[in-house]
Amino acid sequence: MDLEKHPAAPAPEPAPEGAAPATAAPTGLRASDADRDRIAQILGDALAEGRLTAEEHSDRLDTLYAVKTVGELEVLVRDLPAPGGVHAPSAYAAPATSPGGPAETIVAVCSSSARKGRWRPGAHTRAISVMGDINIDLTEAVFEQQVTEINVTCVLGNVEVLVPENVTLRGYGSGVLGNFEVRGEGRGESDPHAPVVIVRGFALLGNIEARPKPGARLVDLARKLRKRLDG
Repeated sequence: MDLEKHPAAPAPEPAPEGAAPATAAPTGLRASDADRDRIAQILGDALAEGRLTAEEHSDRLDTLYAVKTVGELEVLVRDLPAPGGVHAPSAYAAPATSPGGPAETIVAVCSSSARKGRWRPGAHTRAISVMGDINIDLTEAVFEQQVTEINVTCVLGNVEVLVPENVTLRGYGSGVLGNFEVRGEGRGESDPHAPVVIVRGFALLGNIEARPKPGARLVDLARKLRKRLDG
């Protein structure tokens, strides 16, 4: 029987009041898409409430898609409140849908496909082009979430994504004997309260292009929405 006295293990330091609770998953665990969606939602809420500046939000969002583990993601929201509290309504938000809803899939195989006009993109949209053309036009879309992600696979085809000129546009992708291009990233005139559109993709002997459409501004649609809600 070991009678030697051992010092008691120190109690864990309590988290700061109002901070987002740490995930139950091990911090060294590889981050999943659901983990990134959860952190992106917290960052989007913080931007809408004025807790983060547009530059801070942009920096953290870039880091969000660069880090690999759950622990690295949690660092990004350590000083922010947990989701589900009282949040200021976004000027661009209609009644919100769940960010974890099913992804819409747009497919063009030796054909063409388009989403444009007054439509409601989900938090996730998947576009697959094989010797086809896909046009995703968000200039008149009704955004129901802060962050909208479009994942593109393009083989011997062409995919074009158009966004309002005052949203925040981010791109993460590559091409092999093809082109992946996102124009308009880091523009200072982006509205800090407008949605964030992230385009991730891979082009093989094809072309993926995302860019803002000059003259199309989301603020005009937001004003019309507010007037309609006010009755």
